[in-house]
Amino acid sequence: MTAIRPEQPTPEYPPAHGLLKDRTVVVTAAAGAGIGAAVARRVLEEGARGVVIGDTHERRLAEAEQSLGAEFGADRVRSLVCDVTDEAQVQVLLDAADELGGVDVMINNAGLGGTASVLEMTDEQWSKVIDITLTGTFRCIRAASRKMIEAGKRGVIVNNASVIGWRAQEGQAHYAAAKAGVMALTRCAALDVAAHGIRVNAVSPSLAMHPFLAKVTSDELLHELKQREAFGRAAEPWEVANVMVFLASEYSSYLTGEVISVSSQHA
Repeated sequence: MTAIRPEQPTPEYPPAHGLLKDRTVVVTAAAGAGIGAAVARRVLEEGARGVVIGDTHERRLAEAEQSLGAEFGADRVRSLVCDVTDEAQVQVLLDAADELGGVDVMINNAGLGGTASVLEMTDEQWSKVIDITLTGTFRCIRAASRKMIEAGKRGVIVNNASVIGWRAQEGQAHYAAAKAGVMALTRCAALDVAAHGIRVNAVSPSLAMHPFLAKVTSDELLHELKQREAFGRAAEPWEVANVMVFLASEYSSYLTGEVISVSSQHA
């Protein structure tokens, strides 16, 4: 019988150290209360000149801009509705960063999950997850890299993958394939843009808790997922955001093409 892992306390929120001073950061899927929202806040705390946030949910996006603007200054925050399956919208999102000095850091957080067995999964279900999670990340990497090269910036791109890209989970074939693709895309894109001084890395979270996840996941499954973690708890979104900030900062200046696991999962 497997021993029950007690839930360890969440650590205190760490203070900022100016790691992204004077950088302009673009974040996709940044509305709401998940990893994207956490990293948008964290980059401003870390001294970013400004942040451009994109999302498909117009109301939540407006609320996020208002909240961040009230706390950090409205002149440091821009928001645009952006569907990463639309090349034109991706370009407009990147162009908006020009108002804040041009994109220095691109954080590709947009993704779509879902649960379906390959026995019942439709082409539409498969294609939608791949288009948003993998191809959307590709579109953003391409657009951001071109902007950085045009501006002569030695920029940074950080992608959001998942441990599911490494480990099998029932009903997750489309999402796992997309996230494994993000990992491979990260490694190859890093080599394509290295000559321009641009770095491309990714984080691979296991379980990050936020209200939407709690809403769509049963208590039984959440308990099971937490028991896979060495600390007996899910990560807070800001714990993943902190690793993204590290990858975006000069503290990781010699890292490119890497996928960093943000997980306490045990064997």
